Amino acid sequence: MVSTTQPVLIPDVSAQNPHRLVAVSYLNTKPLLYGLLRSSVQDQLEMDLAIPSECARRLVAGEADIGLVPVAIIPELPSAHIISDYCIGTNGPVATVCIYGDVPIHEMTAIYLDHHSRTSAMLTRLLLEEYWSRAPTILAAKPGYIDSIGGTVGGLVIGDRAIGLNRRFAYTYDLGEAWLQHTGLPFVFAAWVATKPLPPNFTEAFNRALASGLEHLPELQLLLSSPDPEFSLVDYFNRHIDYRFDEPKQRALDRFLTYVRSVK
Repeated sequence: MVSTTQPVLIPDVSAQNPHRLVAVSYLNTKPLLYGLLRSSVQDQLEMDLAIPSECARRLVAGEADIGLVPVAIIPELPSAHIISDYCIGTNGPVATVCIYGDVPIHEMTAIYLDHHSRTSAMLTRLLLEEYWSRAPTILAAKPGYIDSIGGTVGGLVIGDRAIGLNRRFAYTYDLGEAWLQHTGLPFVFAAWVATKPLPPNFTEAFNRALASGLEHLPELQLLLSSPDPEFSLVDYFNRHIDYRFDEPKQRALDRFLTYVRSVK
């Protein structure tokens, strides 16, 4: 089980030495970032945004102290602590982590795996093995790979790039929905992870800021525009993404990380 206890307590010297934070640059992160940017805790942070795989790389390399990172990276972090009651999760269809194709999944002979997130790639492998009982050839995705999806070749696409693709391809398989059908559990795609001890007053302020961002979701929705006229941000933030890192999501994370460790 991943540790969700507080790290060793240390004095708060973050004003002089701000915590280096990296977070996913996708739309689904905006409510959490909105809370951080509106709070005094931002004065204790050096913040940057990146694609999920880059967030994970920086945390592993010690280039960041705190990250909203794909959860599949957690086993590679020797001192990983989940520091927040909030995450990027879902209780069913997530809308932006999907396999697309021109044919049903049982007819796909190969599937591209989006290089932006190891978590989604590992989830695809798990579902192919355990849920769909399929073994297509796995293809490494390169920039522009979405244009190569077609015929019997499918592709995993995640994040903002997935928006609107359901109208382009005949078949869409939502991985959040498939995981729920397979396990009866929600899913956690990304969690706030720290690799160094954090003072308790900082962690408390950090969580309050995240909560504030979610409380001001209606306000944020007025400030953001959807990248697709048929994609509702209201539905996305309120129905598809679930930000609470609660006990069912902890169990789901434990279940998923057991698989991740088994295939290392």
